Amino acid sequence: MYKIGVIGEKDAVLGFISLGFSVFPVENREQAEKILAELAESNYAVIYITEQTAEKITEKINQYRERRFPAVIPIPGIQGSLGIGMQGVKKCVEKAVGADIIFNE
Repeated sequence: MYKIGVIGEKDAVLGFISLGFSVFPVENREQAEKILAELAESNYAVIYITEQTAEKITEKINQYRERRFPAVIPIPGIQGSLGIGMQGVKKCVEKAVGADIIFNE
């Protein structure tokens, strides 16, 4: 059975425990990269990562973009959204359709 993990700042991720997700609080870029790599090689199908943490390890996240598993999905942290998640959606739509049909920019 596949699992779901959440990586990010402690205050932002602890609430996901009540949903049955595996939670991995991190304090710096090195910890985030290490945990992401470990989860990607384990039985995790979905890895949510706070945008504040994702911003620090963009290159590492991009390594998993073309793979089937895991899906690495940025989510807003407690500081609010940085727009990283929406940028990802925009890129995926443009790649699939060939044009920006959602944001019309």
